[in-house]
Amino acid sequence: MKVLVIGSGGREHALAWQCSQFDEVKHVFVAPGNAGTALENKISNIDINSENIAELISFAKEESIDITIVGPEAPLLLGIVDEFLDQGLAIFGPSKIAAQLEGSKAFCKDFLDRNDIPTAYYGVFTETKSATEYVKGKGLPIVIKADGLAAGKGVIIANTLGEAIHAITDMLEDNCFGAAGSKVVIEEFLVGEEASFIVMVDGSNILPMATSQDHKTRDNCDKGPNTGGMGAYSPAPVVSDLVFENVMENIIRPTVAAMRNEGMPYTGFLYAGLMIDDNGGVKVLEYNCRFGDPETQPIMMRLKSNLAKLCLFALNGSLDKVSANWDDRTALGVVMAANGYPGSYQKGDVISYPKASSASKVFHAGTKLESNKILSSGGRVLCATSLGSGLKDAQEKAYGLVSEVKWNGSYFRTDIGFKGLRNKE
Repeated sequence: MKVLVIGSGGREHALAWQCSQFDEVKHVFVAPGNAGTALENKISNIDINSENIAELISFAKEESIDITIVGPEAPLLLGIVDEFLDQGLAIFGPSKIAAQLEGSKAFCKDFLDRNDIPTAYYGVFTETKSATEYVKGKGLPIVIKADGLAAGKGVIIANTLGEAIHAITDMLEDNCFGAAGSKVVIEEFLVGEEASFIVMVDGSNILPMATSQDHKTRDNCDKGPNTGGMGAYSPAPVVSDLVFENVMENIIRPTVAAMRNEGMPYTGFLYAGLMIDDNGGVKVLEYNCRFGDPETQPIMMRLKSNLAKLCLFALNGSLDKVSANWDDRTALGVVMAANGYPGSYQKGDVISYPKASSASKVFHAGTKLESNKILSSGGRVLCATSLGSGLKDAQEKAYGLVSEVKWNGSYFRTDIGFKGLRNKE
């Protein structure tokens, strides 16, 4: 079996690495990949941009790729799945129209609302005045989101009216997020604990992945600006058995059924960002149409089934015929970012780290290989990930791994996993 993974981040390194662990997978190609994927056995980088669909199709045909797995959201919204399928190529991900669940927050909120799927109250606006009046009527704190894709940074929690007006003006008038911010969604600030709930879908059938919890803000104790994610662990204690069944019954299954009934059957990874309150009540914060990053890294460390094979089952509409096997241990990943992220940061720092073991691995995100040296090339650069007998053990081992990374320009949180430990206590 030959596999093509599209993307260049930590998620794609983890997906490609997981597929490469199985004898039935002959080789994995990553387009365009990073320094981490370039250094793996059975994995090769391909110098094709993840949004260059025509070249990706040509490559998939030339190499007789058996399954393509799409990592990032942008190619999905460009219609890569539709174009691959039109050429008779197997690809796992949602269609262009189904990917609107992530591509437009207004589309997602309207979908949730009309299908009675629990979510925060909201309003959609294109004018500053009406948006400001809505905030005044609803009160604070309140959440302001750019409608389109904003690299995980288009969400502002406003605690004062001044902060809200500033965020609305930045998006609608000052174009701080480009086209993504030409429309804003303003919604209720929900109180509780966030969790990531990721499933595979084949149009009708659903195969849940392991639960996980991300850490979105840059600094310890969930302070500082929002980022793409500073660390994650799996499983998430906050997702109890009762919460799990609640999510499947009242969120995931109704979503998949409604997408099918509305003529947008969903095939691919479906990621529900959830808010769980103290009583176990759950509401959807957002939908993503792909695996999360950095949730992918700990989840892939735990997945013992061949992901590529699961994707092929999904494309055949047969997810009800297969199950996913998991390592019982906990996995935790600490993102090592460039100092200054998510603002301006330096690139080109030299990085070194210890070899992987069966229980620990450094996944790459923003890296490149130059003259046989690993150099930083992005904001989120590495994810040091370890398996442990429990959350505390996994945390200690992951931070032990972090301490062995040699890189002067790094920044990382020192408390990844703190909410899970608190829940266990």
